[in-house]
Amino acid sequence: MPLTFYNPPSSILASGTTEGVAIGGSKSIISIDSNHNFYNEGNIYTEMSWAKFYEEEGLADQIDTFTTTEYDSIREDPEALTDAIIKIIYQIINNQKIFYGIADFEVDAFLDVNTTVIPGLKLDYKIINKFMEAHQRSREKNLFPTINLNEKGIKTIKFEFQGSKKNNLHIKGSKLEDLINRLRLAKGFAVGLVCTSTNAANLYIMSDNIVFSKDELAELYIDEENIDLIEYGIKRKILFPISYFRIDIGIRSLETLELWDKIKDSAELNKAFGYYDRYINALIYKKYKPAAQSEKIGRNSEDDFYNMTPKERKRALKDMEKTIELLTKEYKE
Repeated sequence: MPLTFYNPPSSILASGTTEGVAIGGSKSIISIDSNHNFYNEGNIYTEMSWAKFYEEEGLADQIDTFTTTEYDSIREDPEALTDAIIKIIYQIINNQKIFYGIADFEVDAFLDVNTTVIPGLKLDYKIINKFMEAHQRSREKNLFPTINLNEKGIKTIKFEFQGSKKNNLHIKGSKLEDLINRLRLAKGFAVGLVCTSTNAANLYIMSDNIVFSKDELAELYIDEENIDLIEYGIKRKILFPISYFRIDIGIRSLETLELWDKIKDSAELNKAFGYYDRYINALIYKKYKPAAQSEKIGRNSEDDFYNMTPKERKRALKDMEKTIELLTKEYKE
C-alpha cells in the first residue's frame, strides 16, 4: 500500500528533458503519523539548478549553462539551524506526530560516473552507468512524474519502500505508541535509489546499517537482489531512476548534521528535547499502561511514572516491556 509524502522536497522528483536537466539536492527533517505517512517538517537546505545542454550535435548531453532555480540553506548558520530544529520539535508534538529522521535526496550523479553519489552508498561503475543511461532515456521521453496538490493545496506524492529490509524504514505498527516504541532507540541510515513507476516514487534500499537498540551494531550490506530488481525494471522500461536518497533514522539523526557539535549544548534546544522526551514517554506509557496497572493495583501508576528520574523511567519501561512479553507468551501457551 503506497504511503503519502506531504510537502516533499523538489529534489526527490527532479525532472529533465532533451534540453536540460534539474540537478542539486536537499536535506529535510521528516516526521511520520500513525499511518507512517511522511511529512517534510522543514528543509535544512535545498539547492537546485537547471542545467541546460549544448545545442550543438554531439554535445546534446553536455552541460552548457547553469541557472539556479531554488536555493535555501541554514546548514552553515548555527543560530538559524537551532531555531529551526526547536520549531520543528514543538511542531511535531503539537501535531501529534513522531520525529522520524533526516532525508537527503541527490540528483547530480546521473550526468557523471565519477560524481559522488551520496554518502554511504558504493556502487559498481557498471551499475552507475546503467542508471545514467536509463536516466537519459527518461529525459528523452519526458517520463518524470509531477507532484500533486491535494484538496488543501498541499503538495503530495505517493511512495513505497522496496528491499529485503524495507521494514527497517517502514516501521510496523498502527498506532503512534507502536511506532515510537520502535523508533526511540533507532539509529543508522539507509541509502538507495528513487525510481518512478505508475506515478509513485519507489525508494529502493540498496544498503543500510539501521539498528533498534542502544548497544547493537550493524554492518553495511549490499542488497544485490534489490539491485537486480531495479536493473530488470529499467530493462523492461517499467522503472525510471529519479534520484539517490539517504535516510538517517531516529532523533539521533540530528547528530549527523555538520554543525551538531556547535548547537548540541543550546539550552533552548535541550529544553525542546526535554518536552519531546516527555511526549514520547507518555506514548510509551500508554502502550504499556495495562501491564503496569496489573502489577500496581490501587496506585496511581501514571503519577509514579512521571515522578521518576530519567534513569528510573528507562528501567521502568524495560520492566514493562518484559512484562508484556511474559504475558503474551503465557497467553499464547
